[in-house]
Amino acid sequence: MYIAVVPNRSSPPAVLLRESFRENGKVHNRTLANISHWPPERVAALREVLKGATMTSVGSAADSFQIVRSLPHGHVAAVLGALRQLKLDAILGSESSRAHKLVVAMIAARILDPASKLATARALHPDTLTSSLSANLGLEGVSEDELYRAMDWLLERQSAIEAALAKTHLVEGGLVLYDLTSTYLEGRHCALARLGHSRDEKSGKLQIVFGLLTNAAGCPVAVEVWEGNTADPKTVPEQVKKLRERFGLRRLVLVGDRGMITSARIREDFSEGSGIQWITALRANSIQKLAADGALQLSLFDTVDLAEITHPDYPGERLVVCFNPILAEERARKREDLLQATEKELEKVAVATRRAKRSLRGKHSIGLRVGRVLGRFKMGKHYQIHIDENGFRYQRKADSIEREKRLDGIYVIRTNVPTASMPTQDVVRSYKQLSGVEGAFRSLKTVDLHVRPIHHRLADRVRAHVFLCMLAYYVEWHMREKLAPLLFDDHDKAAAQARRESIVKPAKRSAAAERKALTKQTAQGEPVHSFQSLLADLATLTINRVQPANQVVPAFDKLAVPTPLQQRVFALLGIKVSVPIA
Repeated sequence: MYIAVVPNRSSPPAVLLRESFRENGKVHNRTLANISHWPPERVAALREVLKGATMTSVGSAADSFQIVRSLPHGHVAAVLGALRQLKLDAILGSESSRAHKLVVAMIAARILDPASKLATARALHPDTLTSSLSANLGLEGVSEDELYRAMDWLLERQSAIEAALAKTHLVEGGLVLYDLTSTYLEGRHCALARLGHSRDEKSGKLQIVFGLLTNAAGCPVAVEVWEGNTADPKTVPEQVKKLRERFGLRRLVLVGDRGMITSARIREDFSEGSGIQWITALRANSIQKLAADGALQLSLFDTVDLAEITHPDYPGERLVVCFNPILAEERARKREDLLQATEKELEKVAVATRRAKRSLRGKHSIGLRVGRVLGRFKMGKHYQIHIDENGFRYQRKADSIEREKRLDGIYVIRTNVPTASMPTQDVVRSYKQLSGVEGAFRSLKTVDLHVRPIHHRLADRVRAHVFLCMLAYYVEWHMREKLAPLLFDDHDKAAAQARRESIVKPAKRSAAAERKALTKQTAQGEPVHSFQSLLADLATLTINRVQPANQVVPAFDKLAVPTPLQQRVFALLGIKVSVPIA
């Protein structure tokens, strides 16, 4: 074989790969391939090889190749593969646009290495790459401003994206879970930033509130952001409107916590004939009223742990009273701890009123200090306080503590779903599924995606940031479902449900999950991982840029050999890992 360069009139010459052969005593030539489109260095390399040169013809075998760059790739391949399997790239729209690629990059980066937009831009720049993400998406050089513009592009499409997710994951007449949380911002110039009830124990920080809608399994479909001082019940009407008008659901059961679906919201937003039913719970003061009225008989729980009752204050509703003895013990322990902590701090205030120098004096000053202590531990209802100009006295309200103690471990679920549609146990089970949304908040805020603290100043950028994190959690949620056999997550939920003695009692893990937790190994002998440690393991699968010592031969990319664990991950995800095409 040889390379022939054939003149082509006014056009560039044709570069052909030919071979000579003998037939019937005559020498013939035939063209095997037209390689005119090859770059000159590749043509030159092939010519050298045909002359007998090899890539290892210079020096020893160890010196014949040089790895000029190595990039983590396995975790990128897993996340992008999962994202594409979910068709999320298509749901985002405008797949050919650069903004689309940047949004996909930010979603993946939030799972792989959550960081600021500046750090993300640097990780995608050719000079400061930290993974193969930009090569997989065909991005060359990304600026922080481009990412911000891509966030604006994403926010414009939020309604359409959420509608597509709802169409995939919500069903007519099914359960929709809704819960709310807050998180804090750095800075003071965002229009959404307000002081309010902090669920992050950052009471001095300005914050935002955001609510998440999921299906019954906890798969997220929509998120919405409000000002940081927005009361929980005020967020419900917008969610009802979204479910009915934007998602087109005529019938559904909305499950929400006691702080959101209140009696006022039920009257105004869940009118008869609206098609929306609900499941929520009563607050502690309402439960105490039931007990005072005699509707809640504690003797009910001598033989059973749940029962349905009725009460005139809740016409047409089902009240499911549950008693959890483990919860009762925990509440009793916690109350006593809080009482002792309160008294310890109150004693410090009392000492301050008795000291010889600079003693604390005046009803107003003493009252402020005492109020701060009671507000911190939320135990003021259990104390009788007497304040005068020179000091104060306190004592426990034994009757108040005893009254609360009698209701330890008791909670009441209320719903308007008919018994024919949902048995009592399923009502309790549906309410307890809110724990899936709480798990989503843990992942969003702390464990994996780090939505907080928020540094954006523009309100729409804050909304886009939270929505971006929700989409990242959407991908992670599905990855966790498939990778559960390798994670500490329970991968045999049916067996776990079968082990549960009662829907009121705490859930039990399956025997397989308990074995994983005890041995730190799967049934196949693989190490059990957290989601983050599994991604870190996948990142050790690298793409290596290899330069042969024979400089005529061009550099090429070579994927490292996946470990058995990595092969198992890709098999569970249903992904084929390969070198991205430049």
